[in-house]
Amino acid sequence: MAHVLVIGGGGVGGLATALLTARQGHTVELFERDTRAPGTALDRDSFGWHRPAVPQAAQPHVLLGAARTLLRRELPDVYAEMLRLGARERSELDWFDVRPPARPGDDDLVMVQARRIVLESALVTALRAEPGAVLHHGGPVTGLEVERAAAGAAGPARVTGVATAAGVREGDLVVDAGGRRGGAERWLAAAGCRPPVVERHRTGLAYFCRWYRLPEGTGEGPRRPWSVAGGAFSGCAVFPADNGTFAVTVFVHTQDPTRSALRDPAVFERAARAFPPGAAWLALGAEPLTGVLATASLDNRWSALVDERGPVVRGLVPVGDAVTHTNPTLGQGTSLALWAALRVARTADRDTGSARYAAGHHAWAVRTLKPWFDFQVVADEAVGERFATRGARTGRTREAAALFDCALDDPEVMRARARVRHLAERPERAYADPEVRERVARWLEARPHYAPNAAGPDRAEWEKLTGG
Repeated sequence: MAHVLVIGGGGVGGLATALLTARQGHTVELFERDTRAPGTALDRDSFGWHRPAVPQAAQPHVLLGAARTLLRRELPDVYAEMLRLGARERSELDWFDVRPPARPGDDDLVMVQARRIVLESALVTALRAEPGAVLHHGGPVTGLEVERAAAGAAGPARVTGVATAAGVREGDLVVDAGGRRGGAERWLAAAGCRPPVVERHRTGLAYFCRWYRLPEGTGEGPRRPWSVAGGAFSGCAVFPADNGTFAVTVFVHTQDPTRSALRDPAVFERAARAFPPGAAWLALGAEPLTGVLATASLDNRWSALVDERGPVVRGLVPVGDAVTHTNPTLGQGTSLALWAALRVARTADRDTGSARYAAGHHAWAVRTLKPWFDFQVVADEAVGERFATRGARTGRTREAAALFDCALDDPEVMRARARVRHLAERPERAYADPEVRERVARWLEARPHYAPNAAGPDRAEWEKLTGG
């Protein structure tokens, strides 16, 4: 049995790591700077709780099939609580009027529609019932306890605990779930450790989101049009969530001169209604629940505690945004965080203070998480380039867009696209399938005038809508 210290309980990564590790029979202490934990007053916590350490908390989230599969297998009580709180399931194959005959693996293509607070609340409820878990709210970690390697000894220094205002807490393993803005890099530098290896890619995208609630008695929102629409220089997405709530997001390039106008709710709604999904959902007379929530300067960031010389430290491993922070366009973050949390829980008794453990955790992350980080980088570069060049088209972008649009007509192509979207199969394999390639080619051949990314207004209309 190990004693595990988790830095950061304000996000899914830290909460899930603590819960999964406790259920493996270990003892856990979770340290969170916020003075309170998520509760079951969902609207209050979603829209009225100021969380500076978790700026993305009020933004829409999607639980992909990978996250759903893990929760149902490893934490079925958490998943049941999410459904009780109002989360809804939606299969990618629900798009079709006639549901295609079931195939093995279709259950992996089901997303969970809920606000982030629903998952956080369910995790906290379960964690509080764990006898081996202690939650410290309002007691942030202020530093790391580091045991320096003896002079002439091989291997890096070892983290043996954390420092807090209440004193030092020692553990067999320290987990950094403090996110991309946590203090681990600074604390390691203060201890004389080599810096982490950081890979960063700017996205060039700015997001503007507003939350709504469907009118009483409406039930579900429209099944069609597709919930994401992208034009040459802007896009719109709708995120159905729990209890009749949904978010509408409009996104543009960070250098678009009309960007600041989208903070105005009236301008935002005019812009959102210019796209098919925004128009369909806002036509239902939904009640706005928030103003326009803006976020920008996002990046895709990979941070490794291993360099060309090996681990920079022992006894410390990152999960969640501390290892890989990805732009939310593909919704991968929660799934990747849960995968890392489960890996920690399953290995917490394997000589966690050794360099071998640190190197093994890094190797696992490179095999398991890094390919999806790289996929996000490529996808964001394509969108950023399209927005920056106002939709200059090439044959490659046409074919890539055709795969998405063909999926709306062809269940087999939809399955391939959905397996990638839900992290069930990597794109280089799913999209290389000869049958999928042939179906997309036939679809394109039947549409010689197909223009990708044609949804939404042209530039003149956009400037009129935004007052630009």
